Amino acid sequence: MDSVGFDLPARRTPLSAAAETGLKIVVVGGFGVGKTTLVHSVSEIRPLNTEEVMTQAGVGVDETSGVDGKTTTTVAFDFGRISLNERMVLYLFGAPGQKRFWFLWDRLFSGTLGAVVLVDTRRMDDSWYAIDRLEHHGTPFVVAVNRFDHDTTYSLDEIRQALALPPHVPMVDCDARVRTSSKNVLITLADHLRTMALAREATP
Repeated sequence: MDSVGFDLPARRTPLSAAAETGLKIVVVGGFGVGKTTLVHSVSEIRPLNTEEVMTQAGVGVDETSGVDGKTTTTVAFDFGRISLNERMVLYLFGAPGQKRFWFLWDRLFSGTLGAVVLVDTRRMDDSWYAIDRLEHHGTPFVVAVNRFDHDTTYSLDEIRQALALPPHVPMVDCDARVRTSSKNVLITLADHLRTMALAREATP
């Protein structure tokens, strides 16, 4: 998905001088699923991105079925920021989606509080690797289904079954182009992390 057409905040927020705690979140998923779009739509600063124009060199290397109209691609990572309050800041990293860049993921996961797995129902098989790597690292995550053009071909229950997700992993619908929708994904992740932390505290 090209990172255009999304809602932007009315103004860009400077980082508070009192900010002292940074929390790292990674957005992962397959090629063209909308990771760059989500980071752009929700960031309070102009996001850093490493988008490059796709060339003939990628033909036969990058699998583009279902995203034939895509003309650019992330080759390292996207970066955005959200201030939760004056002291706490959320840093967003969008991981590259092509298989040839997946070797970068393990480094991006280092120090990560949690992750969002963005799913495109046109290319659900691309979600397996993201889920596998997060489970391998023991990184908590939520799954967000990016409904391109309000696609409702599959229900959340059907997608959960297809991905073999356990019941405790939250799933939500979203439109990565819309800031309020992307914020809801991050709120869902924050709630999930808080629930897990409370459960650990309650364990004798």
